[in-house]
Amino acid sequence: MCNLYTVRKSAAEVAAHFGVANPVQSNAPEEVYPGTPGVVMREQDGGRLMQSMTWGFPLRLKGMSPTAKPKPVNNIADLRKPMWIGLARKPQWRCLIPVTRFAEAEGAKGAKTRTWFSVKRQPIFAWAGLWRISDEWGPVYSGVMTECNEAIRPVHDRMPVLLMPDEYEQWLHGSFDDAVAFQSRCFPDDLIEMTRTDELWVKRRQSSEAGDAVPIGLPL
Repeated sequence: MCNLYTVRKSAAEVAAHFGVANPVQSNAPEEVYPGTPGVVMREQDGGRLMQSMTWGFPLRLKGMSPTAKPKPVNNIADLRKPMWIGLARKPQWRCLIPVTRFAEAEGAKGAKTRTWFSVKRQPIFAWAGLWRISDEWGPVYSGVMTECNEAIRPVHDRMPVLLMPDEYEQWLHGSFDDAVAFQSRCFPDDLIEMTRTDELWVKRRQSSEAGDAVPIGLPL
């Protein structure tokens, strides 16, 4: 599952890449974690809109206190599951998640480090997503996952459904079968670039309160 990605480009650069006329400034940080703000591209009135939303659909687990904060479901394992199929069948609930790179944890328990992945020759690329309006957090989104390709397999067995620029329209406007086909395909191995680092996977964030570590979302 993917619990961390970055958008290290300005709002104007992101908007230009996705063909959005009016960039939106948001409070989304460069590093995006489950349950925190991110930016997505969606269709509205025949045009493409840039909007800030919370990463993860709110879910209350069985036995949770009514006052407890819901858990963010930030990864979509199967578009055909009941939680997702109603949205996936309707193109108006599909979105593009801008990404400059995404991370997976690698290493021994308690000392895992961040291994980053990007798409070669694509300073910005898109992750296929779904969005909706929630009672708890307002607009929310989640990213579609698929089986990993061989370039990512040494680190993880799953990866985001990545889209090249000429595939954006098909994701946003295609049929339900088109959407499922994206989740079933294998993204080309030779387009993935991997960078191993010594950054700890769980680390304190300078912008957070003391004791706040990297949040973990849920895949469904």
